[in-house]
Amino acid sequence: MTDSKYFTTTKKGEIFELKAELNSDKKEKKKEAVKKVIASMTVGKDVSALFPDVVNCMQTDNLELKKLVYLYLMNYAKSQPDMAIMAVNTFVKDCEDPNPLIRALAVRTMGCIRVDKITEYLCEPLRKCLKDEDPYVRKTAAVCVAKLHDINAQLVEDQGFLDTLKDLISDSNPMVVANAVAALSEIAESHPSSNLLDLNPQSINKLLTALNECTEWGQIFILDCLANYTPKDDREAQSICERVTPRLSHANSAVVLSAVKVLMKFMEMLSKDLDYYGTLLKKLAPPLVTLLSAEPELQYVALRNINLIVQKRPEILKHEMKVFFVKYNDPIYVKLEKLDIMIRLASQANIAQVLAELKEYATEVDVDFVRKAVRAIGRCAIKVEQSAERCVSTLLDLIQTKVNYVVQEAIVVIKDIFRKYPNKYESVIATLCENLDSLDEPEARAAMIWIVGEYAERIDNADELLESFLEGFHDESTQVQLQLLTAIVKLFLKKPTETQELVQQVLSLATQDSDNPDLRDRGYIYWRLLSTDPVAAKEVVLAEKPLISEETDLIEPTLLDELICYIGTLASVYHKPPGAFVEGGRGAVHKSLPPRTASSESTESPETAPAGAPSGEQPDVIPAQGDLLGDLLNLDLGPPVSGPPLATSSVQMGAVDLLGGGLDSLIGGPNFVTPPAATVPANLGAPMGSGLSDLFDLTSGVGTLSGSYVAPKAIWLPAMKAKGLEILGTFTRQVGSISMDLQLTNKALQVMTDFAIQFNRNSFGLAPAAPLQVHAPLSPNQTVEISLPLNTVGSVMKMEPLNNLQVAVKNNIDVFYFSTLYPLHILFVEDGKMDRQIFLATWKDIPNENEAQFQIRDCPLNAEAVSSRLQSSNIFTVAKRNVEGQDMLYQSLKLTNGIWVLAELRIQPGNPNFMLSLKCRAPEVSQHVCQAYETILKN
Repeated sequence: MTDSKYFTTTKKGEIFELKAELNSDKKEKKKEAVKKVIASMTVGKDVSALFPDVVNCMQTDNLELKKLVYLYLMNYAKSQPDMAIMAVNTFVKDCEDPNPLIRALAVRTMGCIRVDKITEYLCEPLRKCLKDEDPYVRKTAAVCVAKLHDINAQLVEDQGFLDTLKDLISDSNPMVVANAVAALSEIAESHPSSNLLDLNPQSINKLLTALNECTEWGQIFILDCLANYTPKDDREAQSICERVTPRLSHANSAVVLSAVKVLMKFMEMLSKDLDYYGTLLKKLAPPLVTLLSAEPELQYVALRNINLIVQKRPEILKHEMKVFFVKYNDPIYVKLEKLDIMIRLASQANIAQVLAELKEYATEVDVDFVRKAVRAIGRCAIKVEQSAERCVSTLLDLIQTKVNYVVQEAIVVIKDIFRKYPNKYESVIATLCENLDSLDEPEARAAMIWIVGEYAERIDNADELLESFLEGFHDESTQVQLQLLTAIVKLFLKKPTETQELVQQVLSLATQDSDNPDLRDRGYIYWRLLSTDPVAAKEVVLAEKPLISEETDLIEPTLLDELICYIGTLASVYHKPPGAFVEGGRGAVHKSLPPRTASSESTESPETAPAGAPSGEQPDVIPAQGDLLGDLLNLDLGPPVSGPPLATSSVQMGAVDLLGGGLDSLIGGPNFVTPPAATVPANLGAPMGSGLSDLFDLTSGVGTLSGSYVAPKAIWLPAMKAKGLEILGTFTRQVGSISMDLQLTNKALQVMTDFAIQFNRNSFGLAPAAPLQVHAPLSPNQTVEISLPLNTVGSVMKMEPLNNLQVAVKNNIDVFYFSTLYPLHILFVEDGKMDRQIFLATWKDIPNENEAQFQIRDCPLNAEAVSSRLQSSNIFTVAKRNVEGQDMLYQSLKLTNGIWVLAELRIQPGNPNFMLSLKCRAPEVSQHVCQAYETILKN
């Protein structure tokens, strides 16, 4: 008979009857009663009144009855904490039961009862179970430690359970190892600063040994733990990869993706010249292809991960194009994702195959899919130049079908093709103009208007075509109105005599009759330009446009590297770091790929820093070069800041006031005016942000002569990304002044002039204090060294990471963008030494949760040498004492924005590993201050 009978009852006074049955002497009757209680609890009835009676049933040898009572207990212990204490004795007894299943059941239930009053009674039984002879009990106890840590972290640390957990990593049973790793990982996630999983080659070896014998979930825990380890060199990385590779053939897709994550991370350290590197690439393709034969939901997750992998290492799947061809019965979300990957893998070798496939998709019935397929044809034309002609003829064939939405998408992508290959395919304009009347979507209408305005001189009746759009001007969307305004101004500049009336009409509609501020502002700009200086208007409106890049939707390199570390998790499906969608501290841990070894520098990613650059300062080129359209708006290209920043409304990152005069000065052709040098002295900091500011007299002027550590120059902008301009650079701080030392090399075939530089808003307001002075034109193959003074009075906006600096450099050829990480010690000011008493009071005043602890490894200096080296970089020793043979240095430093950081550095003579504790009112800077300590002490 099934258990459904427990859910049906016609009796009255049910609780009373259950109470009587629970106290019955007959075991069977008791068990039936407990089952009824659990059934009532399951459907939502309140049976908490039976708590004492159910707890009495715990004294039994029957495993099934015990499980049911424990289930009840977990549910009601929180609402009846005082009653729950009655069960503690039974737990303690059950933890010593001869049956290991009962011991494990007791310890598992203990972990699930989240009642503070009980937790301290459970420590002793848990300690015994962690050292139990039976592995099933030990593995259950390991998970219980993580649950207990969630309830009372301090108790777990005081009782030494974390050390016991670490010991379990060396257990002989693989499932115990896996659960210990899972528990430690869980605890480490909620406490990112604690160095719980202190992995070393010995413990890694134990994990890899356990990996082969674990269950699939155990394997996932161990693989995820391995992914957080950074091998000491490429040989160790290769050894781990060889032992992880067999997991790729596992039946569980989660194990496969976890293994792929480990291999993708460690491949970063392998040299591309190694035979093993090529073998590994070949081994990675089949498991990824196999994932695509699973059910659609799994396929989608696999495709989202493959999308990241293909952006990082396209060579893995370059021969597997066919598996991404769409099947007729694929759900739409799988179809769209496959389409995206097809375009990423498109190359000259397979473009014919891809185009034939895309043309087929464009005749499907699913409208969204057809639109994406037509767009994909355009993206192929932009990506693979040799295929552009074939793509254009395919698009023209699709336009001839006269299917409305196909025609509109085709016109939108042809506009992009014109932008990529100007003066090449203009012969198709006549065909496009025939379809003018059928366009009803704003994007298609705007694209068609852009084409007419851009090529007005080639279209005889351009004025009539634009006039036809003008008739319903106020009914059009903003996008179309703005495009129409620009197109008519272009037409006027090309054919001034015939279109004077038309331009006056559109300017009047845009400025006097419109409510839209964007449209009005653009209208007034054009009006003033045309009325004051038509020549300048021509230079602005008809200026040569930058070519669009082939991959405008690539994920930014630093984010891509972080997402590779999250393969097989939700972050890899959303394509966002966990911090963007996980609340609380859990999403705040930033992961990054291990630093590349000198020999593994990728030819595909020339923006990588050379091996000599410190790993913390790997610069990244932000946009794909040529993708300047959106990116011009992402950087605030004003002249160098020469005073406090203007008050701006709280705009989001990347937004910028286009009319602020900043953009024109940097992009404005040959009439570029060099802005005046900044009048603010370079060592003047931003307003003080700390409550301690009033304790110090900061007006006493110049700092002492100090020379802080200067990192070797790294490649910030490779010539490949900047049309021949190569920029190497580093940051220095001397005598209270910060400067950016640049080395510009012209690797192009033409002379470079008119240099200018601008920074985006950043966390500490860094800005050029003077223009970028390149006194003579830079001839081909010539190199020039420049020191650019910086100040910290620029606009402030918190960056991710905190020390990220986005830079735009302009010359007579183009505007180029890159980003780099500046070392925080350039912001340590000369008056950062605190009085002892104030130090003591401040240390006590800053809350304990703001304290962060770090370990500085492999630093063979004594306390005197450490103190002297740090002082040269403005980290001052306030006091020093010796405690039990340890040297304790108490230090202070101050940042340019007034933030004070207090430090305690513990040095054990003969031990090259130091302990550093940092306290600060802005704890987010602590990590970067620790990096500065490491950089200064190790160089």
